[in-house]
Amino acid sequence: MQERTKLEQSINLCNEVETELNDNIELIELGELEDDIDIVTEAEAAIAKLSEKAEELELQTLLSGEADANDAYLEINSGAGGTESQDWANMLLRMYTRWANAHGCKVDLIEMNSGDEAGIKSATIEIKGENAYGWLKTESGVHRLVRISPFDSNAKRHTSFASVWVYPVIDDDFEIDINEADLRIDTYRASGAGGQHVNTTDSAVRITHIPTKIVVQCQNDRSQHKNRATAMKMLKARLYEEELQRREQEAHAEHDAKTDIGWGHQIRSYVLQPYQMVKDLRTGVESGQPDKVLDGDIDMFVNAALAARVHGSSEDIEDIE
Repeated sequence: MQERTKLEQSINLCNEVETELNDNIELIELGELEDDIDIVTEAEAAIAKLSEKAEELELQTLLSGEADANDAYLEINSGAGGTESQDWANMLLRMYTRWANAHGCKVDLIEMNSGDEAGIKSATIEIKGENAYGWLKTESGVHRLVRISPFDSNAKRHTSFASVWVYPVIDDDFEIDINEADLRIDTYRASGAGGQHVNTTDSAVRITHIPTKIVVQCQNDRSQHKNRATAMKMLKARLYEEELQRREQEAHAEHDAKTDIGWGHQIRSYVLQPYQMVKDLRTGVESGQPDKVLDGDIDMFVNAALAARVHGSSEDIEDIE
């Protein structure tokens, strides 16, 4: 029934656009016949707004993957560079949290490993909302920051790196078989602000899937059993995402820009000094307002990356146009 409702809504929206377009075309023809400039101007303005609505609907059609409607796990890991990279990782965590809040999504912290002096070494959040994974799946990759370091007394310019990995939250409809013999399960003492049991028991759980070297961890609950269950759920989601990536690479092997989005591949640069610019290296989309981007305004990059992922590289899209 949920699937039926979604399909009916999509069809109704398309029908509404078509009806409104035809109505305004008739109004323009009528206005021209009667030499009524006001009617023509009003109808043309309505069609311009309708064009924007059609573009939004077109973007939604890009979210057609089998897991695009799901919630998403988002992992952030700081790169080499100590405090600089750890602070940058924390800035990214803030950026995605603000994006989620602006889009009506709920954010739950699954795991966070604080930095030595500032920022974070790693963090995992769960973003709950309509099409959360579909919108964010192209954000996986390495993000680069260039700025005057607030931690450098000589005020020198520093380059920092942090990686982002996005994968879908999967439910029982997806069957993922995991051999227990392929797992290494470690428990450790959770880090955090303190509180009853938080820092006194080995409640945090880390699971390593030996064949793929995938590591997941959870420490957001006092119960080791609950943390283990959440970590297993995350592991299944990571394995499922790897399978999705493998299928996509096979289906679109000719489009390197669409598939080369794993760890180690830089997808976006955020430059704060000596000039201000954020540039996506896959699509060429740029913004001269990095402050807005770091406040969560990343839709222009997300939309362009989704279009490139579906239609091909930016050069392919230009050829089509």
